[in-house]
Order: sequence, then structure tokens, then C-alpha cells
Amino acid sequence: MAAPITVLCAVEGPEEPDVVVALGAPGAGTTVTRRCGDMTELLAAAAAGAGTVAVVTADLPGLDREAVGRLHAAGTRVVALADVGGADRAEALGVDAVRTGPHDPGFLDAVRDTAPIDDPLATGELDLASVLDAEGSPPEPGRRGDVVAVWGPVGAPGRSTTAVEVAAELAGIGGTRGRRRRGRAGRTAPAAPGETTLLVDADTYGSCLAARLGLLDDAPGLAAAARAASRGGLDLTTLARHAPVVTGRLRVLTGITRASRWPELPASALEVVLDRARDLARWTVVDCGPLVEADELLMYDTHAPQRNGATLAALEAADVVVVVGAADPVGIHRLVRALEDLADVPVPVAGRRLVVANRVRSTAVGPDPAGAVAAALARYAGVDDVHPVPDDAAACDAAVLAGRSLAEHAPSSSARDGFAELAGRVRALVA
Repeated sequence: MAAPITVLCAVEGPEEPDVVVALGAPGAGTTVTRRCGDMTELLAAAAAGAGTVAVVTADLPGLDREAVGRLHAAGTRVVALADVGGADRAEALGVDAVRTGPHDPGFLDAVRDTAPIDDPLATGELDLASVLDAEGSPPEPGRRGDVVAVWGPVGAPGRSTTAVEVAAELAGIGGTRGRRRRGRAGRTAPAAPGETTLLVDADTYGSCLAARLGLLDDAPGLAAAARAASRGGLDLTTLARHAPVVTGRLRVLTGITRASRWPELPASALEVVLDRARDLARWTVVDCGPLVEADELLMYDTHAPQRNGATLAALEAADVVVVVGAADPVGIHRLVRALEDLADVPVPVAGRRLVVANRVRSTAVGPDPAGAVAAALARYAGVDDVHPVPDDAAACDAAVLAGRSLAEHAPSSSARDGFAELAGRVRALVA
């Protein structure tokens, strides 16, 4: 006989004894190994490997998406008990199954079916070909929006400026009628029409998009959206309310007002925010923080919040990763190291990569600055495709002073042309 499934019980209210009795009944195939009084005890028991399934009440204090993620990381699946009105919220938390209570006819089946099992491919019961034949090709879903993560090393290489300008170009700010941009080969092409774009400030070290765009309301919209996601209540209406329209087709989800508030942006919540954003906007451009290491896992022997979790979540979700570096000797050195760090991040980064050399100027790298930067990155980082953005300090300073994008304030700027071409390349990568 197979060993019974071990269950952790964290149920509040009068149903708790009935749950324990149902799970321990003869022939149930389950056994309760721990009756937990609160979420803290449940997480500790899961981390200790005391159970493979956790049965919890949906309104258990502390039960949010972060807690569900920690249970999953410990190898424990979650079955939530909720009434009809609370089922949607429980599912939004990421639980594996929802039932009304121990008297639900499908309660025991949910616990047994949810329990993790050995991979049939690993045990030799199935081969890969039979699995593919059984699953077939899933139907192609409707088109959802794409996520663009703008990331770069420390030292102010222009991540936020790049995020703002790329978002503005994708949204079509500044108008497209009669405007033509010059391509890298010298040919002109009509500017692409604008599409709904969401600009997200996920920098947990120095968020600045609210000030950059002259927004008087500095309420951290991203933190509010993350709280709603953690509670399982983030829908499109809520996300749109926290991401107001700045101009035209551009929405902005502002960042935290102080760097010390970084725990309000857990990776588990950011994953939900970015997933919802795909349904709200055609493009989601994320301004990321500069650091990507997860050293919290090395410094603590228990679960610890990760300050860089927001950046890692954005990189993992991105369809395109725009890596920005400054076009000067120090900036190129940092960019080379950053590209090595990006290759070693502790999350899978499947998005296509675009390397941008920002503020390209001859005063910093000598004659033919674009060629010099490209040659350096090809030699030291193996990058054979670098997108240069010319330096136009006067236009950029004026745009910052006015709280507007270059497309609005200085449409003829050479830097604006560089960002417009970059936005075109982003479009081409996901076409």
C-alpha cells in the first residue's frame, strides 16, 4: 500500500475538528501530521518537511500570495476552504484547490490530487513522446501585451530616462502625423502608431518616475497594486485605478517614495502585477533597480525578504530586456560586468536582449564614439549589436525641467531619434 499523504492543518473555526476527522478516517489515504495554530507555525512546519499538503481556511490571518509562494517553495501544496463568495479571492492567491469544507464531496479528492507526485518521466512510467502526443498542441491564446524590462548597472547610466522615452515612443506621444524617423542605414521610415503603454517604476533603490514626469501625487501606485495582488484582489479595474493616464495612451504606475519601503514590493506580488498588466496595456515598460543578486539567501538560514526581488521578477517576466550602459570608459566597464551578472541571475531570463550605449559622445571616448563603444563591447563582452543613443544634454535637461518626455518637449532632439529607433527595435523583436 502507498504511504498516506501527510497533511498540515491550519483551519480556524468550528470546522477544524471535522477536517481532522475527515483526513484521518480509515481509507482516506491521508494523515494529519501537524495542527497549526497560525500562519507562522504552518510555514515552519512546511519548511521542516512535515507535510506535502496544507489545508487552510481562506481567511487565515497572514495568508497571502507571498505565504502561498513560500509553501510551494517548501514543496507543500495548498488546499483552501472558502465559501462561494471567497472562492475567487482564494484562487487569486495561487492556491492549488478550493473547497467549501470537509463535507464537500470533493474535499478528500482535492487533497489527494493536489499532493505532489513523482515525475512520471523520471520514473520511466511515461516517455516524452507519449506525453507530447497526449497533450497535443494547445490552441494559440489571444494576443496579450508584452513586457519590456529596462535594466542596467549602477552609476546612473540612464535606465529611467530610457524607460520613459521608450514608453513614450511606444505610446505614440508627440504625434505621428507627418513625422518620420531616420533609420540606422540613413533611410527614413514612418513612425509607428502609438499603442496603450504602462510605465512601471520598480526601482527599489531610487525610484524617480513620479518626479521625472512632474506628477504632483507621489502615492506609490506600484506598492498599492502589489498589496492588492498579495491579498488576491488585483483585477484590471484596481490596476487601472492605481496607474493613471499621464498623457495620450501612456499610464504610469509610480514607485515607492522611500527606498526603505522596498519590502512592500515582494516578487510574488510583482509577478501578478505584471501578468495583469499584459491585459491592461499592449506594452508594459518596467524601470528596474540595478542589482540582481539574491544574497539574502546566503545571509540567513530562514526565509528573508529580497530587496532585489522586484527586479528579478521583472527580468523573469520580460519579453525584451533592454540593458543600458553609459558610453564612457567607466560606464563601459560597468556594462561589461553587468552583462556577466545578467547571465548569472538566479531566475530564468528568457527575453530577447537589447544592449544600449547611452549618451554617446566624442568627448568621452574620442573620434567615432559609436564605433569605439561597439568595438569595446564586442571585444570584452562578446556583444556584436549595440544600439547607440546620442548625447543631447541640453534637450534632456530641458525635458526633465518641464516634466515631459523628449517626444513632447524636444521632438527634433538627436537623443529622441535614438530612443525612437530603439522603440522600433523593441517592436521588431516581439513582432
